[in-house]
Amino acid sequence: MGIELGVVMDPIGSIKIRKDSTFAMLLAAQRRGWPLWYLEQRDLIAEGELTLGHMRRIEVEDNPEGWYRFAGSRTVPLERLPVLLMRKDPPFDMEYIYTTHLLEQAARRGCLVVNRPDSLRDSNEKLFTLQFPQCCPPTRVSRNLESLRDFHSEYADIILKPLGSMGGESVFRVRLGDPNLNVIIETLTDHGRQFTMAQRYIPEIAEGDKRILMVDGEPVPYALARVPAPGETRGNLAAGGRGEGRPLSERDRWIAAQVGTELRRRGILFAGLDVIGEFLTEINITSPTCIRELDAQYGLDIGGQLMDVIAERLAS
Repeated sequence: MGIELGVVMDPIGSIKIRKDSTFAMLLAAQRRGWPLWYLEQRDLIAEGELTLGHMRRIEVEDNPEGWYRFAGSRTVPLERLPVLLMRKDPPFDMEYIYTTHLLEQAARRGCLVVNRPDSLRDSNEKLFTLQFPQCCPPTRVSRNLESLRDFHSEYADIILKPLGSMGGESVFRVRLGDPNLNVIIETLTDHGRQFTMAQRYIPEIAEGDKRILMVDGEPVPYALARVPAPGETRGNLAAGGRGEGRPLSERDRWIAAQVGTELRRRGILFAGLDVIGEFLTEINITSPTCIRELDAQYGLDIGGQLMDVIAERLAS
């Protein structure tokens, strides 16, 4: 029998398999003969120093008419699994943080959790970029109205976004003279009660927001450029962007090298860097996507690469 692999994810019945990276990972593991076990957050139970999971045996099929079936269940300590994928989508709320604490209990008792729970908790996808200022556009994080207005005055054309969302949700472009500046800041900061990120607008977004996938700190050689729909600022596929595969540029590889060492140090085996033009804008580690699109365009097996890394890590 192969390596037993568990996954914590959003309800599998609601995913779109043609673009779901978690599904690609499960297919890759199943091709290796690895038994798969499925959990949602509600299936986790803490008792003393143990974290148990009510897990269902699952088989997957690359078939849009029926892509999964369950075959039995069990409730056992998570440490019985050699490896567990944490693939719950944001929002990164308190329930997400509580989940990382429960998974950390299992990790301490020998389960390899991908990505490492303390790193999921400590590496906010927006704030993590602040460790690499040499790669990023001018950026400010604040909950102060005046501070964010000053940033807008300095750069004239900026992006404002919350720290815990995904898919381009609540991302605003604010140009000089925009009469909505104050209300946007008030809304995003909840009138000064929540931190918000401001970045100088990067015109190259018109050419696409590149997603660079990182496996154990090394970049996949192609990025998926998510090109905004007409009249749209955001390139996110969830916001209507169009995905185009592109070879990595020298600058892309330089950014990946800058970030890759720290990803490895934190036990982040799978990540997605967002690069617009010459600048790093986000480091996605919760549930980065784009595997399916890049596999289809270039004949890759990115999920398989990740499974190979996991197998090597377990063997060592």
